[in-house]
Amino acid sequence: MARKTKKVEPKVIKASGIDPKRGIGSGPDGLYDPANPGHRWDRPLQAPGRMQVDFEERVDFRRLHEYRLARTRNALAKSKLGAILVFDQVNMRYISSTVIGEWARDKLTRWTLLTGNGEPYVWDFGSAARHHKLYAPWLPTNHCLAGNVGLRGAVSPRVGLFEEAAQEIKDILEREGVADMPVGIDVVEPPFLFALQKLGIKVMDGQQVMLDAREIKSHDEITLLNMAAAMGDGVYQDIYEALKPGVRESEIVAMATKRLYEMGSDCVEAINAIAGERCSPHPHNFTDRLIRPGDQAYFDIIQSYMGYKTCYYRTFTVGSATAAQHDAYRKAREWMDSAIDSLKPGVSTDRVVQAFPKAQEIGFESEMAAFGLNFCHGLGLGLHERPLISRLNSFKDPYELKAGMVFAVETFCPAKDGVSAARIEEEVVLTPTGAKVITLFPAQELPIANKY
Repeated sequence: MARKTKKVEPKVIKASGIDPKRGIGSGPDGLYDPANPGHRWDRPLQAPGRMQVDFEERVDFRRLHEYRLARTRNALAKSKLGAILVFDQVNMRYISSTVIGEWARDKLTRWTLLTGNGEPYVWDFGSAARHHKLYAPWLPTNHCLAGNVGLRGAVSPRVGLFEEAAQEIKDILEREGVADMPVGIDVVEPPFLFALQKLGIKVMDGQQVMLDAREIKSHDEITLLNMAAAMGDGVYQDIYEALKPGVRESEIVAMATKRLYEMGSDCVEAINAIAGERCSPHPHNFTDRLIRPGDQAYFDIIQSYMGYKTCYYRTFTVGSATAAQHDAYRKAREWMDSAIDSLKPGVSTDRVVQAFPKAQEIGFESEMAAFGLNFCHGLGLGLHERPLISRLNSFKDPYELKAGMVFAVETFCPAKDGVSAARIEEEVVLTPTGAKVITLFPAQELPIANKY
């Protein structure tokens, strides 16, 4: 009689099995380490189709989840915190890979807790918790909980929801052995904070821990950011063709929004559309203003694919362009190219920021007044991630750049006519040899839409 052989399952290394200090797994060599970003710098940056297929590897969402969770664990282990409690939807998605829609972004009615010893807990809006139990198998089913603390005061604090939620959290901290350590929080309603403190829980800033975790993007994250940028490329072709006298700024916004959702965007957060005399100073919005011949017009596409954002400006003129408009665009492009050339691993942000003009050079009295016009900001699940490079902060707090960071680089130059202005933005991936631009709609010279 043949002897039965015991089946041995291959060992799977999860985020919880990674040594946060050494950044490696506890298993034998060669096993997958989810804390490794898996960059493939020897190959072109990937921008595949949105479908999942069996004949080539595209985005591996479970690998993405494991990487983000491992990054969070490592950042938490390096901090003085025993746990991280997050209400920001970006941080929740990063840790738990759950999301229930853009409407929840400002409600502070969902939250996630992660201790250094456990798996993520997610408190969600009513039936969404039951949905996660069915469709989010990477979360323990008993960690998917319904939660409500009043929808920012719609339910009176007298009902006691804050106190109940705080007690739930304290019970978990005690079970997982970290009740005597501080808890980091990103954003919170004051009554929730007070309820935690009343139970003796020490609360500290947790947002910096999350930004530490999120700063290096994995291969999958870079792929998603590149796919989102490709969507912006296509919409700018549509804008270029539609930009004619008689079209309103709001019509361009409507067209761009519709097109992005058709392409697969999961949230069009904003389309800025600014034209004519509205260009300087920059108002950061759109109106129903009619486009006129000779107008300068610039746009910003802020949307996300699978949560990963674009921040993507382009400037056009309509029909024709003046010498002042061309001159402003050339200056904005020079500042842009100088900044991108300086973005290299190991370079400090106080070196990069020297590529940008001082506030007074573009007509502003201070760097605070000119903030957001000439700067770089990290890009990922959040619109503004680390590091943020500007004259407001980078000389005071320089920061070393690393391969795997992704940036939006923005420049702005007002024209001498007192009305027009040039606004350019490129998204770049920081590779070991420098910055790789992923926003590909042509912007080296001022584009003239429907030229006469």
